[in-house]
Amino acid sequence: DTQRSVALLKQACLDSGFFYVLDHGISQEFMDEVFAESKKFFELPNSEKMKLLRDEKNRGYTPMLDEILDPENQVNGDYKEGYYIGVEVPADDPQSNRPFYGPNQWPSEEVLPKWREVMEQYHREALRVAKSVARIIALALNLDEDFFDRPEMLGDSIATLRLLHYEGGQKTGQVSNPSKGVYGAGAHSDYGLITLLATDDVVGLQICKDRNAQPQVWEYVAPVKGGFIVNLGDMLERWSNSIFRSTLHRVVLDGQERYSIAFFVEPSHDCVVECLPTCKSETNPPK
Repeated sequence: DTQRSVALLKQACLDSGFFYVLDHGISQEFMDEVFAESKKFFELPNSEKMKLLRDEKNRGYTPMLDEILDPENQVNGDYKEGYYIGVEVPADDPQSNRPFYGPNQWPSEEVLPKWREVMEQYHREALRVAKSVARIIALALNLDEDFFDRPEMLGDSIATLRLLHYEGGQKTGQVSNPSKGVYGAGAHSDYGLITLLATDDVVGLQICKDRNAQPQVWEYVAPVKGGFIVNLGDMLERWSNSIFRSTLHRVVLDGQERYSIAFFVEPSHDCVVECLPTCKSETNPPK
C-alpha cells in the first residue's frame, strides 16, 4: 500500500529522520550469510587484515580506533573496525579517476572463498532496496515517483557498503562511557542521501532528535530482526530545504561484541543538489 507507506515515512522524516523498513525482499537466509562472512573477515589475524588496509579510494580495512566521528567529545577513536566496499570500477576505466569509484580490495580466495561473491550480491540487493525507499521519499516530498531514478541521481549512484565490528568487553574491557568520552562510535549525522543499516540483535544505536537541546536527550533504537534501520543524511536535509531531518546518532556499547552493516547511498557526481521545487515557497524560500 504505497499511500500508507508514504504517509508513515513522511511523518518519520519530519520527526526524526529514522525509520524501519521491513519486507524488503532480501531473505533472512542471505542476511545471515552476509553477517557470517563479515564475522569471518574480522576474525582473521591482524596481519591478514592489515594487508587490505584502506587505500586512497577509501576501500578496504579500517582498524580499531582509526576513526574519530566526534573529536570534540571523544578521548579515543571509535571502538570499531570496518571494511569499505564501493562501486566496482576497473582501474583502466576513465570513471575510476573520479572520487569514490575504482576497484575494490578483496581478501584472497584461499583465505575467504565466496566472500567477494556474497558481498557483491549484497551490494546489488541493498542498492535495489535503497532505490525503492527513494521512490517513497520522492512521493513524500510531492515529487514524481521516479525522481531519484534518473541517471544523474541513483541511476548511476555512489553506493558504499561498510561492514562494522564493535569489539566486546571480553577483549578490551571496553564499555562505552559518554561522560568520559568513550564510544563505540561518536555522535555524528551521515552526510549523504540515505543510509540502510542492518544490525545483529545487540542494542547500541542511539539517536538524538534535537541536537541543540541542553542537555541532549539520547534514546536507543531497538534492532529489528531482518529489517533495515534507515536514516536520512545531511544532503537530503539540505535538498529538502530542512523539511526532512538528518539526525545525530552514535553507538554506545555495554561491553558486548556487536556487528552491523551500513550501506551509504548518494547520487552520482553529476547530480546538482539545489532546493527541490516542492520544498520552497514564498514563506519558505531556499535556505
